Amino acid sequence: MMLPGLIVRSSSIHAAGCYTTRPIRKGTRVCEYDGQRMSKAVADARYEGRSVTYLFSCGGNTVIDGFGMAMFLNHSCDPNCETEQDAGDRIYISTLRDVAAGEELTYEYNLYDSDEEHQHCFCPAPNCRATMFSDLELKRRARIARRKNSAAP
Repeated sequence: MMLPGLIVRSSSIHAAGCYTTRPIRKGTRVCEYDGQRMSKAVADARYEGRSVTYLFSCGGNTVIDGFGMAMFLNHSCDPNCETEQDAGDRIYISTLRDVAAGEELTYEYNLYDSDEEHQHCFCPAPNCRATMFSDLELKRRARIARRKNSAAP
């Protein structure tokens, strides 16, 4: 499923991005995050040592190895889209507000459970958090760091 009028072109956020050539109304599904589904363990083995993946967790132990237009939507701390999961574990990307023709489509990645120490954000949002990690992941990492610091001799 993909809304007509989406294109991939150079992005100031990261390499390539997904843009719309037509205005899109708030609440419109623009595309599905689709691809091969696999366990987290299989995905970890497949992408060991790689810093770039297009994996999307869809609940439990299942991830989607993204393919198609959705993989070109970049992260933003002030996104114009969000992800939604239906009862059948399909992931869609929908607009949070009206989007003008020519705008880059973005959503907040809310990364977690990464082996990477940092997942830097380069979005131009005035409220940029400088990371693609979720608030919960940042809190979890801060707790781990406090435990390590208090256990150090």
